Amino acid sequence: MITYTDDLAGVLPEHLSGSYFEGWMNSPSPETHLRILNGSSHVVLAIAPGGQVVGFINAISDGILSAFVPLLEVLPSYRQQGIATELVRRLLRKLDDLYSIDLVCEAELQLFYESCGMKVLECGMGVRNYSAQTGRDEIEGEPSGS
Repeated sequence: MITYTDDLAGVLPEHLSGSYFEGWMNSPSPETHLRILNGSSHVVLAIAPGGQVVGFINAISDGILSAFVPLLEVLPSYRQQGIATELVRRLLRKLDDLYSIDLVCEAELQLFYESCGMKVLECGMGVRNYSAQTGRDEIEGEPSGS
């Protein structure tokens, strides 16, 4: 039975091991992954019996007007079970008093997000620095904690 929580207490890097960030050229380590979650305004975790985090979603927000959803991931062996849908549903419910909740996704994922109540926007811009994809502390020469 999968349980859902927004509480990171007790979550350790070993609970975040697995094939997250599928398709990424340089994925964050479990330690950096935990730092990402701790640095987020909002998180929702899907946890399997035994404590393994099998899915997560996070948001960064000003808490007043807007939020951005940078990551939604479910381990491959747990996909097609409604976990991603439930993670999105729970996060959107937490953010439902904000004016804008935005995310960027691949075109093939738009139908999924539409099924969760999101709308395709007509414009957007972004920068991708793939050399920094593992996280700041894992870039060679970057001091820890900066």
